[in-house]
Amino acid sequence: MTLSRRNLLATTAAVAAGTTAAVSAGTAQAAPAGHGGRRLRTGFERLADGGYAPLAGQKVGIVTNPTGITRDVRHIVDVMHADDRVDLTAVFGPEHGFRGTAQAGGSEGRYDDPATGLPVYDTYLKSGQPLADVFTTSGVDTVVFDIQDVGARFYTYIWTLFDCMEAASLAGKRFAVLDRPNPVTGRAALGPVLHKEFATFVGRQPIAQAHGMTVAELALLFNGEFLPSPVPLETVTMTGWKRSEFFDASGLPWVPPSPNMPTPECALVYSGTCLFEGTNLSEGRGTARPFELLGAEGIDGGWAAAANDLGLPGVRFREAYFAPTFSKFQGKTVGGVQLHVHDRAAFDPVRTGIALLVTAKRSWDGFAWRSDHWIDKLTGSTRVRTMIDAGADTDEVVDGWESELAAFRRTRRQYLLYK
Repeated sequence: MTLSRRNLLATTAAVAAGTTAAVSAGTAQAAPAGHGGRRLRTGFERLADGGYAPLAGQKVGIVTNPTGITRDVRHIVDVMHADDRVDLTAVFGPEHGFRGTAQAGGSEGRYDDPATGLPVYDTYLKSGQPLADVFTTSGVDTVVFDIQDVGARFYTYIWTLFDCMEAASLAGKRFAVLDRPNPVTGRAALGPVLHKEFATFVGRQPIAQAHGMTVAELALLFNGEFLPSPVPLETVTMTGWKRSEFFDASGLPWVPPSPNMPTPECALVYSGTCLFEGTNLSEGRGTARPFELLGAEGIDGGWAAAANDLGLPGVRFREAYFAPTFSKFQGKTVGGVQLHVHDRAAFDPVRTGIALLVTAKRSWDGFAWRSDHWIDKLTGSTRVRTMIDAGADTDEVVDGWESELAAFRRTRRQYLLYK
């Protein structure tokens, strides 16, 4: 049988993950049982239980942030640094930084971590050869990635993953991904697929707006479909995770992956309501419920009523008033809606986001897109913006991306690691 490059890479990664699973596990602390009595174990838990065998004899650097924790909320960098079985020599910080001190659009720069003395290198807004040079300067042999994703194409950590994989390939380094759950399930890919001419740091490659994958699955997809030169890749998979499960089934503690992602409920709506970043409405930044509260000056209860009239599955909309403490409308009281998801399994975040855009434009004569057409970067093309401007309803907008989404779903299926 002849294997394509993508099948060979996927097979190799799966075998590597299976080898990791076979290493004897002497877990220091038993994980609490999830649904059905199963115990979810993250990629890091399995790596540590196996004595870090895939990293033996290598200088290791890790790309991580505050979400890289153990079940008892110790940071994995602190755990690895104290363990003689692994030679951790560097840390690489993404947007918001390794320890999470920076707001959106910021990072921590280059410094030595006070807790461990390890050098911390800044990866934010670096890619290609400049990022490869960072890896070379660090002296590591293998780059490890362990960051909690939230399942949306425009959440930048998955593109940090892509950029680091590409840079590791250029620098001649190995790459390992330690898997964690997709907190909004891995049931299906939803929404428009990025067109390559709209590629930015909120979407490097043509994947769906809600990709429905874990970071290890995305790494396999990136290696098999998009990297010009694949990197030597190992994926350390989870055990005890099902694609249909939301984050609360994992038994893991939630750490905000970024300052405006405070809860799993926020992650649930984010892949739809983040589209309001591309408008003149507040997306709820500067409130206790970012991406669940949306609004602007001059909006009244008519918007919530119009949204509720659509009968969207799994969600209801409450007329809401709030005053953001920063970002759009800082210190001003605005009107709008709060999303209340009452049936997570039925809820479609992307369709809901489109419906809210359509109804906002029809309900409020002050509605406008950002002048830089940021909405096109978020949705991946001009289609959503131009169709809404032309008067299309929600179903018409959603129908416009179905053929591209079907093609992505076929590609995605080859790289899924869990049932």
